[in-house]
Amino acid sequence: MSIVERKERQRAERYYLIVTTARELAEAEGWDAVTTRRLAGLIDYSQPVLYSHFKNKAEIMAAVATKGFEELAARLEAETLNADAGPQMLRKICAAYLEFADSRPVVYEAMFVLPTKIKFASEETPSALRAAFAAFVKAIGPDRQESVFSAELLWSALHGLVVLMQSERIPAIGAEDRLNLLVRKFSADGV
Repeated sequence: MSIVERKERQRAERYYLIVTTARELAEAEGWDAVTTRRLAGLIDYSQPVLYSHFKNKAEIMAAVATKGFEELAARLEAETLNADAGPQMLRKICAAYLEFADSRPVVYEAMFVLPTKIKFASEETPSALRAAFAAFVKAIGPDRQESVFSAELLWSALHGLVVLMQSERIPAIGAEDRLNLLVRKFSADGV
């Protein structure tokens, strides 16, 4: 292995370490606890090393969010392969989205709640975010009129459920019934 290759590998390893440590710290103590000074101490690198990878905390959160989009896209894409088209696929995708948000609340917060410079619905949208959205369009039915708008509305409804359940503004009891109702409303026969 050449010196250049070794340095690139070490840089990639540091990047991964920073992102992973930031996520773990946020999961343990919340995003307010994530500072470059704190991260530098946890990973045994100086702050300038952190700044050689990320300009600020917002960029670190965006990196955590991007990893989250990759994981979410993989989960949703898997559901499109494991279900027949129609309401069954739609329900599986919606359930997978809700389960992701429930199991990864800090990552979900970085993805959809906290401000980042990640562009949605633009030329600059990360490919993983596009893939996650494409799973919703596929589940709704790409042959249907306005499937993109319907997918946006469905995603919005799911996001609303996540935020309201995580903040305990609506009770956890009834989550399954809400999901079933949402799927009925957005299935091919219901829209």
